[in-house]
Amino acid sequence: MNHTSLSAAEHDAITDAAAQWCLRLQAEDCTAAERLAFEQWLTAHPLHLQEYQAMVDIWQTADHLPRTFPDNVVPLPQRRRGTWQRFATAAAIALVTLPAGAWIGWEQGWLPNSYQYLESSEHLSRVVLSDGSEVELNLNTELRFTNYKDERRVTLIKGEAFFKVSHDSQHPFVVHAANGWTRVTGTQFNVWKYDDQVKVTLVEGSVLVSSDGKASDSSYRLGPGMQASYRAGDYEPHLDQTYSQDNSLAWRNGKLILDNQSLAQALPMINRYLDKPLQLADTSTGSIRISGIYNTSEIKRLVSTLPKVLPVYLTQNKSGNMVLNRISPPPAKG
Repeated sequence: MNHTSLSAAEHDAITDAAAQWCLRLQAEDCTAAERLAFEQWLTAHPLHLQEYQAMVDIWQTADHLPRTFPDNVVPLPQRRRGTWQRFATAAAIALVTLPAGAWIGWEQGWLPNSYQYLESSEHLSRVVLSDGSEVELNLNTELRFTNYKDERRVTLIKGEAFFKVSHDSQHPFVVHAANGWTRVTGTQFNVWKYDDQVKVTLVEGSVLVSSDGKASDSSYRLGPGMQASYRAGDYEPHLDQTYSQDNSLAWRNGKLILDNQSLAQALPMINRYLDKPLQLADTSTGSIRISGIYNTSEIKRLVSTLPKVLPVYLTQNKSGNMVLNRISPPPAKG
């Protein structure tokens, strides 16, 4: 993909990502895993390095930035948008180091006063966010939290998280996952994300869910005991009423419970715990049903045991992924 093939939104997203990396790498609690992720991001596209170097150049001029800004500095001119957006974004970052001017970015709503990157790999974790909300992270989960003047914003990069949101009716809490979002002011709910699939389970209170990232007029309200699921690009989420024995939150106790589900339904829940996703040979294999209670920390062992409990055998494709194949029943005797 060359630079000219990128849309304005894609270019802006790269600029914003470069700004976030510039900010995050300055933090004292920046982890080795984050630095590795930054290196991977940097080499993923030539424009990433270009935008990041531009951010660093502007960052290095921070000492020369004025400590107060005129009112007309925020609107961006129509021409040379990319250059001016880089400056505006980097200036917002630079304001973090300028106490006398930091409030400008906060008041305009483009500079957060708090940023947290959370990650769990082999263990469940529980963290209190800077706004007082609590979040539990399932295995292999990553998310970002930024606190803006007009909203508290979470981006669920991958995995699953349970939120107990500190109530603030004037400061909504919004979780972005795939192309959609979940908006609350104070409640308890769970968000699961695998690739472009998302499922929101409400435990207490109410939430608004949108699958296409549009304004609140395209959202749907959930009450306690309801679920919303969608894929990136869906026009609207699919709504369900959960039942008393629903197992969506079993992960909080380290369990994955499969209750007579087809392999096609079960694989997304299994694959989120695997380094390489398990695949199905065909739709016939996907129709085989599976039940059982499994420890989430031992899902990798589940793959090797499936041929012992189901009519399947394992092969490996050219990409190194394990593939489930159905064992055809013997032909009926005539």
